[in-house]
Amino acid sequence: MEKSVEFQNNDGVNNLSKEDKELVLRLPRVKGWDFSFLYQYQGFWCPPKFFHGILSFQRHFQAKDTDIVLVTFPKSGTTWLKALTYTIANRSRYTLENTPLLTTPSHDLVPFTDLEIYSKNQSSILEDLPTPRILATHLPYASLPHSSINSNCRIVYLCRNPLDQFTSYWHFVLQPQPADPVSIDEAFEKFCQGVTMFGPVWDHELGYWKASLEKSNNVLFLKYEDLKEDIIYSTKKLADFIGCPFTNEEEAQGVIEEISKFCSFDNMKNLQVNQTGKLAHFGMETKAFFRKGKVGDWTNHLTPSMSKRLHNLMEEKFGESGLMTFLQSPKVQKKN
Repeated sequence: MEKSVEFQNNDGVNNLSKEDKELVLRLPRVKGWDFSFLYQYQGFWCPPKFFHGILSFQRHFQAKDTDIVLVTFPKSGTTWLKALTYTIANRSRYTLENTPLLTTPSHDLVPFTDLEIYSKNQSSILEDLPTPRILATHLPYASLPHSSINSNCRIVYLCRNPLDQFTSYWHFVLQPQPADPVSIDEAFEKFCQGVTMFGPVWDHELGYWKASLEKSNNVLFLKYEDLKEDIIYSTKKLADFIGCPFTNEEEAQGVIEEISKFCSFDNMKNLQVNQTGKLAHFGMETKAFFRKGKVGDWTNHLTPSMSKRLHNLMEEKFGESGLMTFLQSPKVQKKN
């Protein structure tokens, strides 16, 4: 692992203060498979162009008790979680026939607080957001602003089987097709070393898992596979947690089913707004965020030895936390 000496011209950190540049320059860096270089900050790997937003977010964000913070590891159902949460929380304001999701991508309706709002020095936007404010981040739990952890805001974490997460992210990195694409073998090797944006994945998941056990009223730990298994149950559970429970009348009228169907991967993928155009901040085509959304697609891309290696790594890293058992359980964990 090498120490960084200087930034490349395209690192995107010209807006960092001198103090913050010096901070980042002291961090270990490695050549990543998804970006030119990744720098290790507070135990996770980060592209330098994200530092301004992350540091500003950590220093200045003031959470409100009514806030809803959505957290995912990249390519773990972020788009889905944003759409579902936004629709649940705003169902009294918008019907499905006039929801902004028909004209605006969910990434623009639920912004990344660090990677968008604070990276553009637009924190004033936060004060204009309706209550509850729905915000998003990829940061590990230990790196969240202190106000988020110490307040009564609700944090929703959606995890995904790392095998499928890796497969989805590898395809995502290949859009648009780079001149010198990384091989899946090389990418997987880096991934197993923990070298991936906001990784290692096991540290990311374990941090929120432990927080959900210690602060169950404030941190909800959901599983992508459970949403696929029983979206109705999961939607109801999410609504209860964020303080927007469905009434008995809504349940009888099939509102949960309607919202679940509208926010499903297939429906969102087929909406015109998600088939054309680009996201304002990231500049990527909106359709790049919709590939397959399937559980188990990794079997079409990874070898049995790859699967075994990652499985063994997860068992080692998760230890006796109970997270491995939760991730391997095939059914939604319903409580009587």
